[in-house]
Amino acid sequence: MKIIISPAKKMNMSRDSYEVTGMPCFLADTKILMQEIKKLSLAEAKALWKCNDKLAELNFRRFAEMDPEKCLTPAILSYEGLQYQHMAPEVFTDRALSYVQEHLRILSGFYGVLKPFDGVVPYRLEMQAGLSVEGKKDLYAFWGRRLYCRLMEDNEDGVILNLASKEYAGAVEPYVKTPCRFITVSFEEDVDGKRKQKGTFAKMARGEMVRFLAENGIEDIEGVKRFTGSGYRFREELSGEWNYVFVKEK
Repeated sequence: MKIIISPAKKMNMSRDSYEVTGMPCFLADTKILMQEIKKLSLAEAKALWKCNDKLAELNFRRFAEMDPEKCLTPAILSYEGLQYQHMAPEVFTDRALSYVQEHLRILSGFYGVLKPFDGVVPYRLEMQAGLSVEGKKDLYAFWGRRLYCRLMEDNEDGVILNLASKEYAGAVEPYVKTPCRFITVSFEEDVDGKRKQKGTFAKMARGEMVRFLAENGIEDIEGVKRFTGSGYRFREELSGEWNYVFVKEK
């Protein structure tokens, strides 16, 4: 089983905790993307990133000075979003750390697919960014089916547990074929009699689910159903073969 999650926009550099144990598998492609972005003016980069002046200047400087093989941080500690805060990898046991290294994969517009302890540098490049590279109209076309194929390597039961956002899952799901089981997890609430997924709470729950899976060493898809973090419970009657629905109890 491979578990996929999204990256976070906010990143840091931290080399005082866990060590980098590997390099991104698509580093050569990352360097191609890096060179394309370095060609952009500040105004062009800001339009690509769709951010304010301060963030544009920060990331423009990052790319100008970037060396993707130096000053690296383990990917799982580099991202700072809600999902990663609620995952809390900095307090994982050794068993949990081994689990995520084997099972967890972070999708990235810049790096493609990352293992938790692959070394990364801070960057800004969302998967849906309109960057045309080597004749490919966008990053989805640039990465193609390669991310899916990578996730299926050493994936004995052929399960991909999707805890990523639609933006990132969209780089994998179109290529799924038998015998792969691509199972998307939804975290929902009852709002005025209707079930809705709220983005903020879903991000938090995704992080908590990764921690639950890691701490309990869950190796099969049935074990995922035991998750009860933040009051969510698996609802068999609302779920199907390709989607697992968890509803927050009131």
